[in-house]
Amino acid sequence: MELPSFVEQKDGLNLPFRIADIIAKKRDGLPLSAEEIRHVVQAATRGHAQDSQLGALLMAVRLCGMDPQETLALTKEFVASGCVLQWPTEWNGVLVDKHSTGGVGDKVSLPLAPALAACGCKVPMISGRGLGHTGGTLDKLESIPGFSPQQSPAQMLEILRSVGCCIVGQSKDLVPADKIFYEMRDVTATVDSLPLITASVISKKVAENISALILDVKFGEAAQSPTLEEARILAKSLVNAGVSLGIPTSALVSNMDSPIGRCVGNTLEVKEALECMEGAGPGDLRELVIHTGGHLLWLCGQASSESHGSEKIAKALDDGSALQCFREMLEVQGVPSDIARTLSSTSKLRQASHQELLRVKKSGTVKLIRAKPIAEILNALGAGRSKANDPINHSVGAELLVSLGQHVEEGDPWIRIHYENPQLQDEQREYLQEAICIAELPCFIPLPLIREIIPSQCNKEDVPAMRREGEIN
Repeated sequence: MELPSFVEQKDGLNLPFRIADIIAKKRDGLPLSAEEIRHVVQAATRGHAQDSQLGALLMAVRLCGMDPQETLALTKEFVASGCVLQWPTEWNGVLVDKHSTGGVGDKVSLPLAPALAACGCKVPMISGRGLGHTGGTLDKLESIPGFSPQQSPAQMLEILRSVGCCIVGQSKDLVPADKIFYEMRDVTATVDSLPLITASVISKKVAENISALILDVKFGEAAQSPTLEEARILAKSLVNAGVSLGIPTSALVSNMDSPIGRCVGNTLEVKEALECMEGAGPGDLRELVIHTGGHLLWLCGQASSESHGSEKIAKALDDGSALQCFREMLEVQGVPSDIARTLSSTSKLRQASHQELLRVKKSGTVKLIRAKPIAEILNALGAGRSKANDPINHSVGAELLVSLGQHVEEGDPWIRIHYENPQLQDEQREYLQEAICIAELPCFIPLPLIREIIPSQCNKEDVPAMRREGEIN
């Protein structure tokens, strides 16, 4: 009789694992074997594990951590729980993706994916929705009428063949174990566990079967990692896991104290992304898109250097080719042709019925614009969600009217809030005023957002051999 996959056979004896024993082992700070990790993941996927058991194990991992071998084993088991996407062999070397750990006003994926496609890459970008104070790429795109993020692997293949990029949601067949564990993490206060983050992020990228990966790991008040050192540790964990599974992987460590760009909120961020694809828009957004894309083009061998890659991405933004790819992607993902083919930063997307200006209370130089209070108030007004299935209002958002380092006079408008129901309350206005920090300083130029690069330790020439050895497929 064939043994269930969650029963270990050793020395002729059948020794089934007990999840309670695995929990106790991790609770006591001991490393788990690959077989024990496989048992838990398979039990969770097949419905053989109780929620209370998974929650207890996740908390034990959160408190005691996992070593790199455990993290890698967990990542592999997440991948093995579902399918791995398959692509034409002639695309080897040009299949790329990017992942951000989340930020306020982070609309980088919207111009980046089509810019990479315009440079000859294939970009099967699997994105998520916003939860808490950070926005989600899919929520932004769904503010465009008709956009559908639900695309099957066969549909993704056709979109990549015709357009070069797609931005889709995670399907039920792709890393289903991660979906189970992620939802459990969200309600057990274990979202910030480094090994769990690593396994969740890298497993989805391995399942995409890509040739190169760039990570944007953020630090700061509005980021998952409060300090640069914590972000650096997370970035190294992600890079090591990606490289170990055969994907040339690098990470950018970038600051997330202030919002990216001028706009926060789904519809407003789409318009700002369109500005970027028209060769304009805020300088910090363009900086992130160009440098992220440039590094990725170099990493996959489509540019001779990072600077050469950045030049190619900048050209795609400036000559309209990225915008054309974006429009074509929208059309094949459900947006009506008359909207998709003419979409621009001046298009009439849904606008909130109310707008209100807030003004600075004293003169001086803008030292900081804190992202988190702005995001929290917008979420309360309907722009975000606290639970995965909460509805959102795409038109709710904010426009920043001042920049870091700029001199302002008392009474100058600094932010415009777009809202509907519920309406903006006095206590929310006061909380928003705490987001702008004005000091008696000379005007200054802000530091670049990207503070460090964690390079890939993987030689690109070694990747085909790693694939043949079964590390990925």
